[in-house]
Amino acid sequence: MKTGQNFKLTIEYDGTPFHGWQRQKNNRTVQEEIEKALKIMTCRHVTLRGASRTDAGVHALGQVANFNCDTRLNSEALLKGLNKLTHDAIVIRDCRRVPDSFSAQFDAQSKLYRYRILNRPLPCAIGRQYAWYYNRSLDLADMRRALIHIIGLHDFKAFEGAGSPRAHTVRHVLDAVFTRQADGYVIFEIEGVGFLRHMVRNIVGTLVYVGLGRLTPDDVRTIRLSKDRKQAGLNAPAHGLFLVKIRYDLN
Repeated sequence: MKTGQNFKLTIEYDGTPFHGWQRQKNNRTVQEEIEKALKIMTCRHVTLRGASRTDAGVHALGQVANFNCDTRLNSEALLKGLNKLTHDAIVIRDCRRVPDSFSAQFDAQSKLYRYRILNRPLPCAIGRQYAWYYNRSLDLADMRRALIHIIGLHDFKAFEGAGSPRAHTVRHVLDAVFTRQADGYVIFEIEGVGFLRHMVRNIVGTLVYVGLGRLTPDDVRTIRLSKDRKQAGLNAPAHGLFLVKIRYDLN
C-alpha cells in the first residue's frame, strides 16, 4: 500500500559514466544515484520508478520517474537537494506533486528518442561522446524513403535486442524523421508508444545500411516481416542516443 506523497521527476543525464538507468548490483546507475540522494534527504528507502530503461551510455534530456514518500519536504526543497547530492552528470529539471495514481511508466502516452550521427570527413574533438561518427557519405533521400516501413503498428522482432523484457514484439511507431544540419550532423527522431530493447539503435543501424546502398528502402520492409534480427543492420552505438521526452496526458 502506498503511503505519503507521490512526486514526479523530470531528469536530464549524461549516460557516459553510468551503466544505464536501472539499478544493478555491481554497476553505477542513474536510478541508484538518485535513490541514494533521496535516502539522505528523507531518511527513508525510496524506490524510483522510471518511464524508460535506458541502456549503458544512452543519454536523456527528459527521462521521467516517480516515487512515493512520506516526507515534510516540498517539491522545491527536493529539487534543490537532489541537484546538490547527485552526480554532476545528473540534473533534476523538475519536481512536482502528482496524484497518487500517477505512474511514470504506465501512464506514458509516447516516448520520443533522438539519434545523432556525425556524417562528415573529419570527426569532432568536443562532443564526440554524444554522436556516432560515421565518415562515409549517406544517401539521406533513401533513408527517408525507408521510414514508411517503420512508421505504424508493426511487429519489430527483427529490430529487437537480446534479453528484451516484453510480452510481445508489436509496437506502434507514431512518427520518424531525418534531418541534416549544416555542421554535418544527421538527426534521426522517432516517437512511439513503446520500444523494444535496442530497437531504436537497431533501426538506425539498418537505415545507415540503406544510406550506404547496401540495402534498398524496400528491404527494410522485408527485414521487418522476416522477424529475423540477423537480417537487420548493426546495433548503432549507445552514445548517439537520447531519450528526449515522455508524453503524458497531464503535460
